[in-house]
Amino acid sequence: MAFKSGFVAIVGQANVGKSTLINHLIGKKVSIVSPKPQTTRDQILGVDNGEDYQIIFIDTPGIHKTKNKLDKHMQETIDEAAADVDVLLYIIDGHKEISHEDLKRLGQYTDKGYPVFVVINKADLENYQTIYPKLDRIKDLAGVDEFFVVSAKTGKNLDELKKAIISKLSDTVVYFPRDAYSAQSLGFDLAELIREKILWLLDDEIPHGVGVEITDLVKGETTHVSATIYCEKENHKAIIIGAKGAMLSKIGTECRLAMEKMLGTKVFLELFVKVKLNWRDKVKFE
Repeated sequence: MAFKSGFVAIVGQANVGKSTLINHLIGKKVSIVSPKPQTTRDQILGVDNGEDYQIIFIDTPGIHKTKNKLDKHMQETIDEAAADVDVLLYIIDGHKEISHEDLKRLGQYTDKGYPVFVVINKADLENYQTIYPKLDRIKDLAGVDEFFVVSAKTGKNLDELKKAIISKLSDTVVYFPRDAYSAQSLGFDLAELIREKILWLLDDEIPHGVGVEITDLVKGETTHVSATIYCEKENHKAIIIGAKGAMLSKIGTECRLAMEKMLGTKVFLELFVKVKLNWRDKVKFE
């Protein structure tokens, strides 16, 4: 079989399981996952290398209204990702009603000239009798090529989805090394790892406005990593640090162990917490 390659954008409302889907399709963790919506902030490129194909998946932030510079950046990321791809996957939460916003967005993508697949996710939480009536709202929408009902969590029907994606690819270029699974820099991946641990450990205690910057990274037999965690208020900083530094110590331990697993080396990790008011409006995006 001839080699095929191409780019696939994954878009949809916030918290519909896009990051879980891309991680399962690739078989490795390239996009952070948390119970909070809008976890993804940038394009995450994940590379799926098969014997006769290479799929570059672009995970995007969840669609939402823009309130500040970070939100605007996230929306621009979605638009950029959807501008020039070979296939677009529009993900819908299977245990929610299909919204007017979904229909509106789908209408914007279906006239771009590339195949659009509607993927109903979280089939593990709903039975087919509940999901299929929801498709009536979109089954006749012009420009939608195929529909899939899947579970990104369990992998249900993802093989069929991947086969359909490959059938639409036409490039023959090897864009990334055949052993690559992520196109992100190491610093980006480490910063995202730290941010994920914070989101999981603090859950509802800290609003979504937490940023992480890797300020120093030296690889060796022991990898040295220094990172700054940005939050917007002094009480947020106190929560992240915890009583006598207990929470920051826990965050650091979990991050260090995850980094050692990722890098295959010992890791010396330093974490600092700084308050930067309205940092989401002031941060520079490269």
